[in-house]
Amino acid sequence: LACSAGSQRTRPKFHVLAFYTVKTEADHLDFARQAVTFFADEAKRDNFDWHVTTNWNDLNAANLQHYQLVVWLNDSPHDPSQRSAFEQYMKRGGAWLGFHFAGYNDSSTGWPWFSRDFLSAVFLTNSWPPLPAELTVEDRSHPVTRGLPATYISPANEWYIWKPDPRAGKDIHVLVSLSPANYPLGMKDTLVSGDLPVVWTNTRYKMLYCNMGHGDKIFTSQIQNQLFRNAILWLGDAVKSSSP
Repeated sequence: LACSAGSQRTRPKFHVLAFYTVKTEADHLDFARQAVTFFADEAKRDNFDWHVTTNWNDLNAANLQHYQLVVWLNDSPHDPSQRSAFEQYMKRGGAWLGFHFAGYNDSSTGWPWFSRDFLSAVFLTNSWPPLPAELTVEDRSHPVTRGLPATYISPANEWYIWKPDPRAGKDIHVLVSLSPANYPLGMKDTLVSGDLPVVWTNTRYKMLYCNMGHGDKIFTSQIQNQLFRNAILWLGDAVKSSSP
């Protein structure tokens, strides 16, 4: 009985499968590699199972049934069968956490469900070069932003602006946005105005998108690291609480 109880205590709370690609720009790969280490440490501390792959063919129905949460660190699926498997996974109650380029989509992407129904945003433009920015925590009562201050300085990142604005989506709940105090932001590609959600969830799904994810400075803020920690635990717990 003691052995059984001990095994029960050490059983992972939930299982995560993270995807990234090495065939991308250096800043996106730097972030992904640091994220792999960061979340591996979090998995040990918070007792969840963390698996990582660079093989996007692992995004299939048979494999996804073993995981409660999927994370995209620096890319998204391009193959129609992978996209279909992910769409069905989310519609059946799976969870997703995406960073920066994982949400990138434009007129050439050809995945309307992702851009319109799921993310509710299409890439318009970005700031350049990567710069720190003041972020406003719009909903401090949400589990993802619990313990965060009203504003904080996020480390250097390339910031995206979207059209349509995700905030216009009826099911979108914006948690963090770029403070207007940052404008003008950039040197070569300068953002001068506009609403810029940075972290949001589509309440129809168990999902969260974070615009952070460009370069090797992302994990240098303990405040922002707390947001990432909260995010993965919130998504994992959301799935667990809804399981039979």
